[in-house]
Amino acid sequence: MACSRVPLDELQVTEVCGPQGRERTLPALHPERKEERGFVMYTPPPDDDSPAEVEEFLEHAQFISEDLEWLLSLPHDKFWCQVVFDESLQRCLDSYLSLAPRGIDSSCLSLSPAVSEAQRRLHRSVFMVFLRMATHKESQENFITPSVFGEIIYDNFLFDIPKILDLCVLFGRGNSQLLHKMIENIFIQQPSYYGDLNETVPSIIQVFNTILDRCGLQSGDSADYEPLKLNTHTRFTTMTMREEDLADQVLYLCDTCTTVNCFLDIFPEACNTFYQHGFLSRLSSFYELAVPEMVSAVRKRNFSKWVQEDLWRRLCHSRRRMIEITHTLLQHNCLQPILEGSENTAAHVEDVLQTFTTFLQEKRFLADYDEVYPVAEDISLLQQAFPHLDDTRTSYLLHGVESAWENIGKKRPHTLSANHNAESSSNACWDTQSAQHKTEELGVELQGAGSMIDIPTRDNNGAVCSVSAGELESLLSHIRDLLPDLGEGFLMSCLETYGYDGEMVINNILEDRLTPELRNLDRNMPRPVKEATPTVLSTRSNVFDDDEFDVFSRDNVDMRRVWRGRRQGESMRDLLNDKQHINEQRDRYRSYQTVVDEIPIATDQSGNQGNAYLMDDYDDEYDDTYDINQVGANDLDEDDELLNRRPFTTPQVLRTGRQEEEENEEEEEEEKEPAVKRDQFVQDPAMLRERAEARRAAMQNRRGFRAPPQSNVAGGPKGRGQTQETVQDRRRKEANKGRGANHNRRMMADRKRNKGMIPS
Repeated sequence: MACSRVPLDELQVTEVCGPQGRERTLPALHPERKEERGFVMYTPPPDDDSPAEVEEFLEHAQFISEDLEWLLSLPHDKFWCQVVFDESLQRCLDSYLSLAPRGIDSSCLSLSPAVSEAQRRLHRSVFMVFLRMATHKESQENFITPSVFGEIIYDNFLFDIPKILDLCVLFGRGNSQLLHKMIENIFIQQPSYYGDLNETVPSIIQVFNTILDRCGLQSGDSADYEPLKLNTHTRFTTMTMREEDLADQVLYLCDTCTTVNCFLDIFPEACNTFYQHGFLSRLSSFYELAVPEMVSAVRKRNFSKWVQEDLWRRLCHSRRRMIEITHTLLQHNCLQPILEGSENTAAHVEDVLQTFTTFLQEKRFLADYDEVYPVAEDISLLQQAFPHLDDTRTSYLLHGVESAWENIGKKRPHTLSANHNAESSSNACWDTQSAQHKTEELGVELQGAGSMIDIPTRDNNGAVCSVSAGELESLLSHIRDLLPDLGEGFLMSCLETYGYDGEMVINNILEDRLTPELRNLDRNMPRPVKEATPTVLSTRSNVFDDDEFDVFSRDNVDMRRVWRGRRQGESMRDLLNDKQHINEQRDRYRSYQTVVDEIPIATDQSGNQGNAYLMDDYDDEYDDTYDINQVGANDLDEDDELLNRRPFTTPQVLRTGRQEEEENEEEEEEEKEPAVKRDQFVQDPAMLRERAEARRAAMQNRRGFRAPPQSNVAGGPKGRGQTQETVQDRRRKEANKGRGANHNRRMMADRKRNKGMIPS
């Protein structure tokens, strides 16, 4: 077995194989030493609590957990043989990294205890497998040569940049230091991963460009200068695109921002690669273009309630993550070297100033960034570290920040410390236990990028409220403890005006600095009475409302008209022989035979209208479908023929035997008359084929096409000789008969015969 102090890549093992017990020596890493064990693919937890789906998930999770526990229990050499040569294991791990629920997913909050426990066990097992795969030295006896270890994990794709990004998102909570050591060891032992990361950053930038393109926003590179082609499809915007497509873009953005933020937070050594690709300028321009449009679309479009809440939460989470990514890149590439007293302090100071100058044109982004990480504190840090800083330039930047706040129409909140913001940021990144906790953490603390996490709800007054009902009651009770003489209705109006900031409301009331609208309100105004929600029965709408069987609008229903199955005392024959409904309709259609165009009017008292007639100017039952067509306007008909009306025809179901005979005789007389050629709606197919053939012949004539000569292979009767044309046609057919499906058999047979392979 394993010898001491020998690396696994150089170790040779002796095993007994075969029925005769022969020994053989193999390298420790050899495909034949792999155990045949099929690993099951991972499936995510079910969205609903269906017993069948829950049972299926628990069964799959148990299989995977048992297999991974067996893998972790293997010795060092067996473990690496299984990891390197078992493809089913890699597919199982890849499926978990791709399909495992992230922390931002709302489905994680509604898992049953059994599903949650199974997911927790499986989560731990997968992390332990990746942790052991990233360790090249487990003990003094079990280790791999570092250079060979780097080649093994790189050439066999045990780790790559997408897997590392997923590992940071899934296992970063509570394991950031362990993950940092793990990823750092991977990059140290195999520097080629830095090259892969350098190629990955442009792909991440392309994600933002793709979202802009899908949302109908110009990315600013080439879309501003290239003219739109005439055959280009209609470009959709966030307000016109399908709701499913908009939801996909929000989910895509949330997943990308969360992944990049977690990776940079756990492995800051990658910040330099992102910074060198101009990631800050691309991110700020994307934020300025896409975020306002997405926010407006999620607010205004008619999503279902739970979908809108989920999209709103993800969009606000993405905004906060983008702000944190910007600060992380600035902190590790510029501010941290300045604090450490780097030799290139002047160059780093210039980079910070240049970056903030670039942000000046992105008003909304700059205001949201300044709200979480105040720019004034960073400039103060630069002034302390670099006394020769240009005051004019710093003043210009600070005025630009103030202009950004004025441009977006918001008041600058109270300045928060950067340490407090960073601490709340780290907590917000991994908090997945409660959506309410997310609201308290990000919404109360921020009013720009962070406050967007608040889901719009309705307060008792029916207005849009950015805080929950419990928080509103807490604010009201806090203010009334200090100002008990004020009414709750007045206080709610003040909170709504000042963005539900309790301290600002108290200060403005005590200093008498309320807005004119609030001054005109009654300070003892009570809280508006909450309107009772109408019942479902009172608001329902149905085509069967108020009919004789509507039990919601009447108490008594004629139960004699309600029965199940065949009615007692009736047979199917009696039902079919009952022609009462036909007799009722016969009288109705008989009245249509008399057509009256002029109605005589009785004379009035003065006797002036003795023989007057009233024309029926408007008839609601008149069919004006064909009034726009000049039917018969150009025919040379007589006046009496134009005045003739179409004869009335009795419906088939109302005809008697005598009427049918008379109408049949009339039809026979009409058939004897010469048929009048009429404009048919559907043309004769034979005529259409003739016209198509004529067009085809004319086109071939113009192109100089000559039809192939007629082939006369059949010829005359046998024994009487054949013409020269028939002989040539038969020879031509014999020579060319192998071009199609016969695969040149005749030509190959002649070739073999010429070479003497077939006796002639």
